[in-house]
Amino acid sequence: SFFHLPIFLFLTIPIFNTKIGIMNTNFQYIRREIETSILEHLHHQKVIILYGARQVGKTTLLHNLFRAEKTVLYLSCEQSRIQEQLIPDSLALQKVIGNYPVIILDEAQYLDNPGLILKILIDNFPERSILASGSSAFDLAHKISEPLTGRHYRFLLHPLSISEITQQVLPVDIQFHLKQALLFGTYPEVFSLTSQTEKINNLSILADAYLYKDVLAFNLVKNSRKVRELLIALALQIGNEVSYSELANIISVDRKTVEHYLDLLEKSFVAFRLYGFSRNLRNEIGKKVKIYFYDLGIRNTLVNNFNELSIRNDGGAMFENFVVSEMMKKDANAPQRTNFYFWRTYDQKEIDLVTEKNGMITAYEIKLHSSQKVNQFSKFQSIYPQSQIKLITSENLLEILHG
Repeated sequence: SFFHLPIFLFLTIPIFNTKIGIMNTNFQYIRREIETSILEHLHHQKVIILYGARQVGKTTLLHNLFRAEKTVLYLSCEQSRIQEQLIPDSLALQKVIGNYPVIILDEAQYLDNPGLILKILIDNFPERSILASGSSAFDLAHKISEPLTGRHYRFLLHPLSISEITQQVLPVDIQFHLKQALLFGTYPEVFSLTSQTEKINNLSILADAYLYKDVLAFNLVKNSRKVRELLIALALQIGNEVSYSELANIISVDRKTVEHYLDLLEKSFVAFRLYGFSRNLRNEIGKKVKIYFYDLGIRNTLVNNFNELSIRNDGGAMFENFVVSEMMKKDANAPQRTNFYFWRTYDQKEIDLVTEKNGMITAYEIKLHSSQKVNQFSKFQSIYPQSQIKLITSENLLEILHG
């Protein structure tokens, strides 16, 4: 089945042949776990908003969802030509969308008034399926929040999860792909490459071309060098508590600038913060944070190290980052969200990950190998006797994630 698109739109679709509009058969599509949920929420007279970092597969997913449809209108909102045509006027929008039953606005944050445009579309054409994607939660969420209050469903797409990968590879290859994910991450295009050199080159291009684009867009940040310096400093400290003041000294900016950059990096889906778990007990540390990356390929590109875990001293921190990010991915589109924390006391008792959902507290110690000693649970359980305790290693990770 083909997408029947205006000819000026073809150049913006990377997975389609620009001459005849057919799928690139060299690209092996991996089904994303949120597809079923998105389809279930169509036709409810609400807009579907798909957030996610650049290159995580938002456009590919949207095309795949409607591959059997013969009439899908795809509009790349990065193009000035599209921006000029998409104005908040129902008659003007009718001319643009014609009779297409499915309308996709890709990178909608580039529109001046995406929220109002989407509201007009869903109000005037409620029988249509209206979808929009955006790689900057900071800008798109801000622009659509008021016009689309109660009129949209929000979904978040991350790089491939290990669960998505393992469902489509042979069981004998699972450990290989786990090791690859720890080194090169799981951006779809990087995952599809077989050569290590190609993976590294692709990650370098990805980091340089896309990593800062949404952070620097809209005049939010003008100094890309400082953002990169901050990212490198964070990449070197994964798994450790970070001090905003110390980071400010490292990159020679003030503390408020560091916090501002971190906020933008979170909202551009590059990194995220984990806060200390505390119930106001005197001995618990609750104001510190840890920073993790959503994708270890990006992290390893920043530190320029793709060596095997067995010969590097940050292997444990990398595995911890991987586990936490995988659990965040799993929870990203859950109907009822989980709160994620780490836990430490002033006398150095520490738990790598603490989750809280429906009043249930679960503590996780994360060890790359099951032979490593675990001796932190007793203190935590003495304070929170109703909590569950679990050990995550490379041997039982998939079991925990699928559980």
